[in-house]
This record gives sequence, C-alpha cells and structure tokens, in this order.
Amino acid sequence: MKITTAVPGDLDQLLAFREEAASWISKLGSDQWSRPYPADRLLLTIEAGTVFMLRDGSRTAGTITLTPEAEEGLWTPEDLGEASIFVNKLTVSRNYAGKDLGGRLLDWAGDRAYRSSAMWLRLDAWTDNAALQRYYLWHGFEHVRTVREGGAINGGPRVSGWLAQRPASPAQHGFEDQTPSPKPVGS
Repeated sequence: MKITTAVPGDLDQLLAFREEAASWISKLGSDQWSRPYPADRLLLTIEAGTVFMLRDGSRTAGTITLTPEAEEGLWTPEDLGEASIFVNKLTVSRNYAGKDLGGRLLDWAGDRAYRSSAMWLRLDAWTDNAALQRYYLWHGFEHVRTVREGGAINGGPRVSGWLAQRPASPAQHGFEDQTPSPKPVGS
C-alpha cells in the first residue's frame, strides 16, 4: 500500500468515506460525524496539501489529514508553544476494517511529524465516543483534557473536544510513502 497526497478529484471519495464512517458509527450508538462536513472546506484542505490517501492499487483504503494548525479554542497558548502536528479526519474504509490500518496511519503521521521537527502528534476526538478514545489510548496517545466550550466547524456545539497527544517519533509503518518530504513546523 502507498500513501499519496490527495488531489481535488478525491473529494467525492473523501465525502463518501465520511458518510460510510458515520453510518457505521451510528450503528454503534454514536452520533459522531452525523452532520455533513462542508465540501468546500474539505476541498480547501486538499488544495493545501494536508490530506493524504492510503491507496491499495486502484482502491482507496483510508485517509488522514495532518496540519500544523490547531482547531481554534482547543489547545492552550502553552500547548501551542510546543511544535505539533494535528491529526484530523482519520478514516479507514470498512472494506479494510480489522487490519489496524488506522494504527499504521497514526504511526506514519507520528513519523511525518518527527521528520517535520514536531515534538507532538496531537488530536481531538469525539467527546462522547469512549470506544474511539480507548482506540487512541491503545495507540500510545495520552489524554490531555476535554474541552466542551465552543462551536463545531460544521455548526452546532463543540462535539470533538477530547484532546490527546503522543510524542512524534520515527516509525516503521510499512507503507510506501509517495508524499513530498514534510516542511519543518513553523516554516
């Protein structure tokens, strides 16, 4: 499997991934991702080069977004003083479930963060999705705090304020990385 930078033609696939994930998560009893994500916002992140696709031949197995910018209102000024890369919208196709591709994508992200001179790989997860939080803890993240104040990017109250981090570090993820080398954080 290889990791590539997303292109605008991937937009429909990314929106479909989110719908598939929302449907699956709903069956597990969570309303995570039940509100549609604005396609125009997603396209902006693709055009910024922060969205990555995990490809298995001609099929897309997963996606992850990495950015040096934190979502407003989540991390303190002290937190933001430490160089970090933030994980967003990690999704694995249900066709690839049970293969720990999400964990390997997190390892790839931690390696990429390390190569960009970041100290931390950070994320915010759905506040009331305990299973997702356990998943991140199992993959080496430590809970920092939970923020409930503020609003969500796609409207309504903040729903993704469970903050976690793990040190950025080199990793053997097993993917063929076809992405450009990361720029140093802060450049």
